[in-house]
Amino acid sequence: MIEARHLRVLRAVASTGSFSAAGRELGCTQPAVSQQMKALESSVGTPLLVRTGREMRLTQAGEALVRHAAGIIAGLTAAEEEVAAIAGLRAGRVRLVSFPSGSSTLVPTALAALRAAHPGTRVFLEEAEPPNSVELLREGDCDVALAFRYEGAAGAEEWDDLVVRPLLTDRLVALVPDGHRLARTEGSVAIGELAQESWIAGCPRCRGQLVEVCEGAGFSPRIDFATDDYPAVVGLVGAGLGVAVLPQLAVESVRPRGVRTVALEPTVRREIVALTLPDLAQVPAVAATLDELARAGARQSAAR
Repeated sequence: MIEARHLRVLRAVASTGSFSAAGRELGCTQPAVSQQMKALESSVGTPLLVRTGREMRLTQAGEALVRHAAGIIAGLTAAEEEVAAIAGLRAGRVRLVSFPSGSSTLVPTALAALRAAHPGTRVFLEEAEPPNSVELLREGDCDVALAFRYEGAAGAEEWDDLVVRPLLTDRLVALVPDGHRLARTEGSVAIGELAQESWIAGCPRCRGQLVEVCEGAGFSPRIDFATDDYPAVVGLVGAGLGVAVLPQLAVESVRPRGVRTVALEPTVRREIVALTLPDLAQVPAVAATLDELARAGARQSAAR
């Protein structure tokens, strides 16, 4: 019989490459890791690891078991959480991963409401941009992932294997210095009107989207500065060092000073969603988190 604790140890060894590193990650000793791996190999009747120098390498059987481990562990977690909630032993635990602008806008509102309604529910928050956040979810390392994808973008992510909860639609806006010639423009501005400007680029995905939109308008942006930090983007624009294009939610996540937002043509939107695995969607704490995130998204949309 394969035990879930053995699968967790196998995944840790596979990801870290050694028993000692896996022990540090799991909070146990190297001999305990070695003992549990021997028990797992005994259960399946075949070697799962081979030592190559100082590291461990998975055998073909080990690779197959690791592939299935995430789904098995997610299913067991779902069962444990649901049974515990039904039995009244605990309210639940949710591991949430969000991209930065979601963490500072949607997440605080949702988690405050969740705590008020379910004070026993514990939420652990980490930050990661998609597609990394989505991979963390698929690998069983989180329960809910906030993610986004741009409408019509080439190679848009496939989420058919996940439960998708739409939160809101976000659009790209231009940021220009307060004294810019377009700062007080009413209505939309064609992005081509900014073709000769210096540009400040945001996160890698936003940067890629900027280049794609600009090239669609017939020019390549001259990017003088690039930073993943949204307040830094706003600060650079406010200092007159260039213009930028950011998702509206990113602008709302900071206090823009010395800048103006301008609507763009063509309109570029991104869909912001909360994702989870089908098994986890049945867990009360996860379902409640999804509900509060959806309400937070609706409030954010209504406030615009």
